[in-house]
Amino acid sequence: MDQLSLFEQLTIGEKEQPKEKVDEKALSKVYYTISEVAKMYEVNTSLLRFWEKEFPKQLGKIKKNKKGDRYYNKENIKQLNLIFYLLKERRLTIEGARKLLKDKKKSTQSDMSVIENLQKIKGFMLDLKTALKEKKNNNV
Repeated sequence: MDQLSLFEQLTIGEKEQPKEKVDEKALSKVYYTISEVAKMYEVNTSLLRFWEKEFPKQLGKIKKNKKGDRYYNKENIKQLNLIFYLLKERRLTIEGARKLLKDKKKSTQSDMSVIENLQKIKGFMLDLKTALKEKKNNNV
């Protein structure tokens, strides 16, 4: 599947636009269960377990209790953000994401940050546009 350009990623319709990443700074607990993390990303728990197998270097250190229940910490969630970005937003294959993480991890994280900032600016501009329209309508 072709990768989308930065412009195409920003102009995707609101309904098609993938969910934004989870903000690690806003997390208050030390550990989160797999169901809590799945809810954050709006995915099934089975997908998180699958990603754990497919990305052992990034997600191999997820804490498990004696029963085998998984507990994610902030670092695990940070890694999941990167994987989620590559697979869901950039629409890479598992193999493509794995290769990119191996070869260009820092540039990938930088790309992700730029896109997040541009999406915030886009949201601000859309809010500003709406506010200006409302002001214009009130003055008429």
